Amino acid sequence: MADGKPRVFVTREIPAAGLDRVRQECHAEVWSEPLPPPREVLLQKVRGCDGVLALLTDKVDAELMDAAGPQLKVISNFAVGYNNIDIPEATKRGIRVGNTPDVLTDATADMAFSLLISAARRVVEGQDYIRAGKWKTWEPLGHIGQDLCERTLGIVGMGRIGMAMARRCRGGWNMRVLYHNRSRKEQAEQELGARRVELDELLAESDFVSVHADLNDTTRGMFNAAAFRKMKKTAVFVNTARGPLHVQSDLYTALKNGDIFAAGLDVTDPEPPAQDDPLLTLPNCVIAPHIGSATVSSRNGMAEIAADNLLLGLQGKPLRCWVNRQ
Repeated sequence: MADGKPRVFVTREIPAAGLDRVRQECHAEVWSEPLPPPREVLLQKVRGCDGVLALLTDKVDAELMDAAGPQLKVISNFAVGYNNIDIPEATKRGIRVGNTPDVLTDATADMAFSLLISAARRVVEGQDYIRAGKWKTWEPLGHIGQDLCERTLGIVGMGRIGMAMARRCRGGWNMRVLYHNRSRKEQAEQELGARRVELDELLAESDFVSVHADLNDTTRGMFNAAAFRKMKKTAVFVNTARGPLHVQSDLYTALKNGDIFAAGLDVTDPEPPAQDDPLLTLPNCVIAPHIGSATVSSRNGMAEIAADNLLLGLQGKPLRCWVNRQ
């Protein structure tokens, strides 16, 4: 460009806290449609770009990097996760990859607990009951849910969000905390009295199982029919991490057959679920449209970090949150 500004493609509109800076410092084309750009459009839009600001819904692989061209310097992901990006391929090409951790920790933990208490206390089911005109009087045996105080919480994936969720349940409801993680988390043990256990023990003993694990080859589908059968029939399953961590058809069967009491999901597989997905018919499954990070401060923070990563990468400088620093 004659003015020296780099060319970038932003695959969706993000908050102005980050997007305004990108537009000011770059020749930025922003996809403004409500749905992600179709694959063929995405490949066309990235041609000649120096940087791409992408979402989890955008597959950033070798084909896309080839389409962009050799001048592509940075891929900034508007998300904590980056399963949508071929990191080894980007690293091989010298393309820097950034993500947006930390700023959504509390918001996502709040959503996890919101789903837990909503599912345990049958809040959405009760609301639907009222809206259907079925509420006639106070019912001594109606809509009885699970207690929360002094129960057992099982955290699968004791990272930042898992720790924040455990703090809420331990501090507010005096829950006993079990956790399953690849490595020991001494802070959780010292601060919360958490105990690291094998997955089978966690499933058998927990009243609430909250998933905060990364999605990889070892965790994909880890919550399947066998796992649900190991849980208490009164247990509540919560997933605010990634949809493919659970097998959706197996979860439906477990909820339908009473193998577990209820579930609260902020993520599904696929996402969004098909309108005829039987999971949507169950009163004991609360589903939110992936809104764990949907607070003003979290989304603005994500936008600021994503913009920083993009602009720093275009300048050849270290990213604020750098996935492939190696």
